[in-house]
Amino acid sequence: MSLSVVIPVINEEKALSELLPFLKALEYPPSEIIVVDGGSSDNSKMIAIENGAILLESNREGRAAQLHLGAMNASNLHICFLHADTFPNPGFVNQIKEVMKDDRIALGGFISIMKGKKTRYWISYLNYVKTYFCSFIYSPKKHWKGLRLLFGDQVMFCRKSDYLESGGFKLEDRVMEEANFCLRMSALGRVKLVHQFVYSSDRRVSEWGFFKANRIYIGIAMGWALGLSTQHLEDQYIHVR
Repeated sequence: MSLSVVIPVINEEKALSELLPFLKALEYPPSEIIVVDGGSSDNSKMIAIENGAILLESNREGRAAQLHLGAMNASNLHICFLHADTFPNPGFVNQIKEVMKDDRIALGGFISIMKGKKTRYWISYLNYVKTYFCSFIYSPKKHWKGLRLLFGDQVMFCRKSDYLESGGFKLEDRVMEEANFCLRMSALGRVKLVHQFVYSSDRRVSEWGFFKANRIYIGIAMGWALGLSTQHLEDQYIHVR
């Protein structure tokens, strides 16, 4: 399958040194891996090059800008957006191929399981529920027409042609860029949650703890739904690497 994987990074040398060899060793690896660096001061860029990835350097701050740069430079028919601290399941390339055979589906993603020193099922369950619940709360009408709200650790994927038609990620979106992207893509077709697992690091939850993590996630989601400014939402988010 012609699949380009886009990985946005800032100081992710540890995660990249594990993820890139994993992707290369798959029985059916992606045909192109694009690492988009947002200004790393560690060895992220060197690790990307050493593992055969295409390295792009973004001159705009923010993950949305990195994702957009990677998508615009992708040379394949399909694009997958993958966080450096997230491992897809070994068959994800073929699973994407099967889903994208359905022309009614514009965007897809997987069920994210949070793992670290221990698997955190409570946050994994919340991630699953919010895919459906948040879209219903935001717009019941759009929900029944196929809208689902996916997030970055769910390994989102789409056709490049649909990405271009939708306008893709907006450079000004500094937080909840994936949710805004889902809204735009839902105008072209269904947003599907594929019932296969991907595994994401629980490093943020481990750093924040149960109550703080929920306060941050719920606060940002509610603020986004109420139309608060990107700057206000970003002020609530604490980056952890």
